[in-house]
Amino acid sequence: MKLVFCGTPSFAVPTLQALLAAGHEIALVVAQPDRPVGRSQQLTAPPVKQAALASNLHIAQPEKIRSNPVFRAQLEAIAPDAVVVVAYGRILPPWMLALPRLGCINLHGSLLPKYRGAAPIQWAVANGDAFTGNTTMLLEEGLDTGPILLQQTVEIPPEQTAVELFEVLAKAGAPLVVETLAGLAGGTIQPQPQNHSFATFAPLLDREDGRMDFAGRTAHELKDRWRGFQPWPGAFTTLEGKKLIVHRMDVVAAPELAAPGAVEPGQIRIENRRLLVHSAGNTWLELLEVQLEGKRRLQAAEFLRGNQLAAGTRLGTPTR
Repeated sequence: MKLVFCGTPSFAVPTLQALLAAGHEIALVVAQPDRPVGRSQQLTAPPVKQAALASNLHIAQPEKIRSNPVFRAQLEAIAPDAVVVVAYGRILPPWMLALPRLGCINLHGSLLPKYRGAAPIQWAVANGDAFTGNTTMLLEEGLDTGPILLQQTVEIPPEQTAVELFEVLAKAGAPLVVETLAGLAGGTIQPQPQNHSFATFAPLLDREDGRMDFAGRTAHELKDRWRGFQPWPGAFTTLEGKKLIVHRMDVVAAPELAAPGAVEPGQIRIENRRLLVHSAGNTWLELLEVQLEGKRRLQAAEFLRGNQLAAGTRLGTPTR
């Protein structure tokens, strides 16, 4: 087929490579513009553009697509059989949805209608789900509301982070897109409407999503959110008014003499140079690696050597 491929981050690269390996003609790759990256703010090409350049593909990076007559004329001249969209980061306008004869096909990292929105992979992990998956669907004007084409289920191991799951889903989704195109061309796939009553939303992550709520969430829930919010916004709290980033943590059994109600949420307990924190439901977290505001990240034992914490100190409470 003659295809236009729209994608921007590394999640989309395996699908682009799989389409090329399957013999499809990628007439144009569309990615978001180069952006400043890192402390140096050096202008950097997105991963999909880098992959396209390595394969000598034509690239477009329009700042806007809804009202862009030059870009529209370019796509109309190509007359693609399908437009494949993987994490492009822009909503396609109606004229683009109507352009290809087989439609605009999207790879979405969840089992729709669950987790519609910008961060389906992160929220699946953060909510402690045991499995998730990929969905190929026909795009329409609604947000992730289009008919389902194919789906695949992927397990989420209990220690897996969102970063690791991104890679798994990206690799698994690539052959699913190739299979979807073959099925559409051969007439063996019939689009199935979503059951909108089961829809859930996975909004874009916010910095405050990483704030640890020891009173409202159990240790398991706090760890799941930390796994889901990698690499950003991570997990953080405050210690005596200063931000404390928690880089690694684990759920542990309640220490001795920690009866329900005897310890307040967020209160720490130090045992054998281990830093334990009381959470909702009389559950406990062990903070394994932390970083106090303005300091370097440290293993808990090293952190405790340099910070004398008074008995009864609570995390997440402001300085008095």
